[in-house]
Amino acid sequence: MTRRTVTALLALVVCALTACSSSAPAPPADLGADLAGKITVDGVFRHLTELQKIADAHEGNRADGSPGYQASVDYVAKTLRDKGFDVQTPEFQRLSGSKGGKPALTVAGRTFRVDQASLLLTTAKGGLRAITLRPRTPAGCTAADYGTVPIRGAIAVVDDSSCSIVAKHDAALARGAVGLLVVSQATPARPVGAPAGLFTPGYYHTMRIPVGVIDPTADAALRRTEAPVTLVLDNQPVMTTSRNVIAQTRSGDPDSVVVVGAHLDSVGSGPGINDNGTGVATVLETALELGPEPPGANAVRFAFWGAGEVSADGSTDYLRSLDQGGLDGIALYLDLAVLGSVNAGYFTDDGDQSAQTGTVAALPQGSAGIERTLAGRLYAQGVRPADMPLTRGTDYAAFLAAGVPVGGITTGTSQRKSEVQARIWGGRAGVAFDPNYHTRADTIDNVDRNALGIMASTAAFAVGSYAQSIEGVNGVPAHDRRNRRTP
Repeated sequence: MTRRTVTALLALVVCALTACSSSAPAPPADLGADLAGKITVDGVFRHLTELQKIADAHEGNRADGSPGYQASVDYVAKTLRDKGFDVQTPEFQRLSGSKGGKPALTVAGRTFRVDQASLLLTTAKGGLRAITLRPRTPAGCTAADYGTVPIRGAIAVVDDSSCSIVAKHDAALARGAVGLLVVSQATPARPVGAPAGLFTPGYYHTMRIPVGVIDPTADAALRRTEAPVTLVLDNQPVMTTSRNVIAQTRSGDPDSVVVVGAHLDSVGSGPGINDNGTGVATVLETALELGPEPPGANAVRFAFWGAGEVSADGSTDYLRSLDQGGLDGIALYLDLAVLGSVNAGYFTDDGDQSAQTGTVAALPQGSAGIERTLAGRLYAQGVRPADMPLTRGTDYAAFLAAGVPVGGITTGTSQRKSEVQARIWGGRAGVAFDPNYHTRADTIDNVDRNALGIMASTAAFAVGSYAQSIEGVNGVPAHDRRNRRTP
């Protein structure tokens, strides 16, 4: 008997024992529209005011790892508990830097720079000494790429094309390599110019052999020798403890959870009220208006992520903390970020990939339907939406990697509004959607109330709609059709 069946039977038993009193209020016919109607700009701004006060009292920011962030966690958690939610604030460790080492590659007596990519893993004292060998297929994305090359006990050398550094690491490890060098002009610290998907969020968490990144000059030296080389990767990781805030409705199917989230931290250079106080305030106000025991068929989980501005480790660590049942129980994820830009655009995350060019990876089934739900609500409010391409390093990236359908909305950040967009949405062409993005001017005085009202209502509509049902033309796969994996 499934948990869903048990839940349904219990509901029938309770109904029988209480005679299903007709005096109880009937659930709304359209929970999405009902919830959206309860969300007011004043309600959302009430939370923005508190977040601004927190930043003002803590050196002008709410950055992850700071007292301002801790105060933000406390405010959100207390507000939810006061409403009757059961709230958890799970801790996680994130990499906040490295120190103390001098990574280097020594080839035939000459020393070359190497960037340490295995950020949580170092070589033994004195370094790793071994010969270097290359796969038959230079990318080294699979164990089969090595062909008959006897890579066991050697350091593998691959290029930066075709796949992530994690895939390259896993292939080399599977063939018995003791280390890996990736030839690239880009580095983990400066990924500009790196092939798409080379440095995925949190890529270093699962590495088991030392991995470095070298430039073509060092690679040329390796090609001139068959002698062993010495690889030293001795930077020590510096870890920071952070927290997420998680609250879930007690009603609704726990095997069909609608997750809605926003990153709670600001950058260190400002209070982060539009980015991402607006997302946080919208998630929080939606939770308060929905309540801990709403009438929807599906459970709703409200998430406030730590380290969103740093590494997106909050959402990634949370998903990695779930067992297979917990992962399979997630029906979809809605991400809310930057909802009140003063030169606002109205964007939905590109769940159907219609704005992408060239070859694109398929998204989890249901992502296109979520985009249609959000876009339809914006159209209903008289706003014509546009696509926002999905990117790496964001809170929804871990959900995509786990196979969860995702969707989201934003009013734009540092991108400049085009002439066409200005004609459609108003505002100033050639100016950033949020000129105050990541600055100390990102205050409550620089949030557009009208844009925030439209976006908050849209978010609440989607939450309520999917809480009521995940079926239909814009639905997502049912529990028995999901294929979740640890990101």
